[in-house]
Amino acid sequence: MRSGADLVHRGCVRPLALIAILALVCPALAAQNPANPNAPSAQNSSPANLPPAHPISDAAVKASEGTANSIQQDDAAKDVSDVASVVKLGPGDLLEITVYNVPELTSKVRVSNAGDVYLPLIDYVHVEDLTQEEAQTLIEKRLADGGFVRNPHVTIFVSEATSQGVTIIGEVGRAGIYPLIGEHKLYDVISQAGGFAPNASRKISVVRRNQTEPIHITLPRNLADDLSGNVEIMPGDTISVPKAPIIYVVGDVGRPSGILVDNGQLTVLQALALAGGTNRTAKLSGSRIIRKSGTGMIETKVEIKKMLEAKAPDMQLQPDDILFIPISGGKILAARTFEAAMATATALAIYSVHP
Repeated sequence: MRSGADLVHRGCVRPLALIAILALVCPALAAQNPANPNAPSAQNSSPANLPPAHPISDAAVKASEGTANSIQQDDAAKDVSDVASVVKLGPGDLLEITVYNVPELTSKVRVSNAGDVYLPLIDYVHVEDLTQEEAQTLIEKRLADGGFVRNPHVTIFVSEATSQGVTIIGEVGRAGIYPLIGEHKLYDVISQAGGFAPNASRKISVVRRNQTEPIHITLPRNLADDLSGNVEIMPGDTISVPKAPIIYVVGDVGRPSGILVDNGQLTVLQALALAGGTNRTAKLSGSRIIRKSGTGMIETKVEIKKMLEAKAPDMQLQPDDILFIPISGGKILAARTFEAAMATATALAIYSVHP
């Protein structure tokens, strides 16, 4: 009989070794086989040499949030810096000027109408139409060239950007001065000021800086209907929104009132329709228009009955006109007589039924 050493020498144990190797390798292959639904996923399984997972501490969460906030603040500061490099200084701006390590030269000055600021040691400096960075560089150069400060570092902070604002006055929700940084349209400024007041006219004017002739713009009642009047607004512009012209309809009408005229055109019959029409007791033949003139008030007779019958042209009214429709005394007397007769007839009828 052969010994064990002899069997190993002759290779008789090789099949047994192969079986043992397959027994060890097959379970590992089965674990990685996606066709096996019961096998755990390789992504969910953790290596044996990694330590167990621990929850994230509150300090780590706060540190990550602080880093995110710091990034956002840096982005906001970059945006402010970008705006400051574009916006130019102008008359009326209030500036706070500081020189690093030289507190005696700190100044708070307003840009004059000529575009200058007065600073200690260097006298007047023209800063109009300069950006903040350009003005800082100019002041630094003046200080260095004069031998006042060695390697100066100047910082300018704009407390009030009046020159970059636009003024809107008149019939809007919140009249005032609004900052204008970047490009803006007329509709944007009106919206920022709270929109039009109920009695606002749609004929507005825009006065540019250093210009005397205003720009007249007629806007639609609904701004979305026509965008042609949505012009570009520049820093220093003044937008004036006046009251809309009013035509008054008084007397024996349905709703005596003042009627706004957006486009400045309104006829007698249109005004009567907006006022609820005439009452039955109105004296149409006595209607008249009362109009202001340089010499006083002028009355003009109006043939409303003929207008309604298309026998006379409809008359055009002007702003501040008063359309007066009087009461007919004869119609009132006839109406009262009719009411009295009806009351008497009703009483007699009741008496005849119940004597």
